[in-house]
Amino acid sequence: MNLFDVSEFIYVFMAIYDTLLMDTIIERVIVMFDMFLTTLPATIGTIGIILTLILVFVLHRYFIELNKENIKSRSIVLLYGLLFVMIALAIVGILTLWGYDVTDFISSIFVGAEDIIEASVSRIVGTLITIFVALVVFKIGRIALYKLGSSTGSNQRRKNTIAKITLSILKYIVVIVALLAVLSVWGVNVAPALAGLGILGLVIGLGAQKFINDLISGFFIVFEHHFDVGDWIEINGFMGEVIDIGLKTTKVKNFKGEIRIFNNGSIDPVSNFSRTESLAVVEFGISYKEDIAKTIAVLQEALPKMKDEFDNMVEAPRILGVTDLASSSVNIRAVVKVQSMTQWGVERALRQRIKEILVENNIEIPFPQVVVHNAQKS
Repeated sequence: MNLFDVSEFIYVFMAIYDTLLMDTIIERVIVMFDMFLTTLPATIGTIGIILTLILVFVLHRYFIELNKENIKSRSIVLLYGLLFVMIALAIVGILTLWGYDVTDFISSIFVGAEDIIEASVSRIVGTLITIFVALVVFKIGRIALYKLGSSTGSNQRRKNTIAKITLSILKYIVVIVALLAVLSVWGVNVAPALAGLGILGLVIGLGAQKFINDLISGFFIVFEHHFDVGDWIEINGFMGEVIDIGLKTTKVKNFKGEIRIFNNGSIDPVSNFSRTESLAVVEFGISYKEDIAKTIAVLQEALPKMKDEFDNMVEAPRILGVTDLASSSVNIRAVVKVQSMTQWGVERALRQRIKEILVENNIEIPFPQVVVHNAQKS
């Protein structure tokens, strides 16, 4: 065999190999395409069911949040029941689309376990009823407390504070009671568990005295009405609005948006600025050559008109009189009683109005001056 025959053989072999390889690739592409076409309806159906379920969840949550104030307890039970049914139907629909026989699947689960199910069906039903009742109680309590906290009228801040703290307590009580009820349904003797919880609580109490101190302090803060949600307070030099009160911690936000969390046991002392009206104080100076009595009379005539312009003024502004004989001015003080924590804005407006009145009446507002005397030698 010469070199030409070998080259021709290799060429023929490669051509056959390429043909077979191409046929294999084409067959694989055809198989994958067939699989895609076969599963396409199931895939589209699954995506549609999932998107529909997500839409139902969003609408359900939106409806509950939107109608917190007016929704009835029976409506809550009905809505959650319908949501549970839709989830079950969605699961069955997806399994059916992918070729699963749901009835055979369920039957296979219970094959050989009929006796166990018959013995446990009452416990399962009791567990489901307990969980359902716990959820309904929590939801009804949450909506009722929301209505209490958002209701207008006297002591609105107090109601909001009690609503928040009661909701926190209700959540823990519902969870603990539901857990003990489920254990009891399944035959667990909860009496030793309660005794064990008591001993455990004693041990934890001895080892977590600071935590217990925070809880006790939080209890007295709420029920002795030290401050409420929405009050302006000062704790350890940090002044701000109370945005949340819990049994363990209190959250305060200042005017810059900073939020500081205080342990209730460490809140000592605390200043509450929301219990009574605030006092806006403005001091200004006039020249020594001006008539003090005339200046006070002009201001006392003009400043009371500001009360009609500012709703947060409790009383009309008044002039207290001269407070200091400074180096280059006679200082006079003006005060006005305003609603709680609105004094800063009123002080700014009051300074501007005093400046305008003094300028209109040609009353000089002095500025620091230095008088230099030249000593002459005799």
